[in-house]
Amino acid sequence: EALTGRGVLRRAMAALGAYRCIECNREAAELYRDYQRGVLRISICKSCQKPVDKYIEYDPVIILINAILCKAQAYRHILFNTKINIHGKLCIFCLLCEAYLRWLQLQDSSQNIDPDDLIRYAKEWDFYRMFGIASLEQTSFLVGIFITLWWMRPKMLKTKSDFILLLKALLLSSYGKLLLIPAVIWEHDYTPVCLAFIKVFVLISNSQAIRVTLNLNRLLPWLAIFFGLILENGVVCLFQKMGWDV
Repeated sequence: EALTGRGVLRRAMAALGAYRCIECNREAAELYRDYQRGVLRISICKSCQKPVDKYIEYDPVIILINAILCKAQAYRHILFNTKINIHGKLCIFCLLCEAYLRWLQLQDSSQNIDPDDLIRYAKEWDFYRMFGIASLEQTSFLVGIFITLWWMRPKMLKTKSDFILLLKALLLSSYGKLLLIPAVIWEHDYTPVCLAFIKVFVLISNSQAIRVTLNLNRLLPWLAIFFGLILENGVVCLFQKMGWDV
């Protein structure tokens, strides 16, 4: 194969172990081979003898549906075989959604309708405070997960790139928090139940992200999430003792 720009890039990616088989999680040299004139052939995994990544032919909507269904293959495709770098922006937007939900609940509990500028400034400050609290809780949750995994399987998080990949996976798998806004906008008697389902869905997605990223069984990711929730709730209790509405 001629060392074209695409060929050089593909060889470099393979050297870095950037590609993974979505079925068995083994490293792969390439996802497909380009025979020019629009002829592509999906690579076959040498370990499991299945296509390395069948999703490269799928429509993004189908991939999203499979991700919503928490299929491990879809998660491996997104995390290892694509270059999605929206995890930072997605995290900020999810925190804004959570802060808005808390701020709205705080305003509903307040009976003060004075339009004075000082009152409006106080309400704006409340939103910033909710955003800060949501950020600290999210950070505590992630720290709890990392500490648990590092303590139980230190060999799996031995490099900085391992931490970054797992952090990216956890942030991307929290996309379910975006459903908080529709749940609030279309408020009805079942809103608390909807919020509970959203929370459970996000935790299931986080568990699958940990499992796929570190190639673990189902038990350890849930154990890490459990300790993450303990640390997060500890931060909540601390804020409540300080007299803050969270």
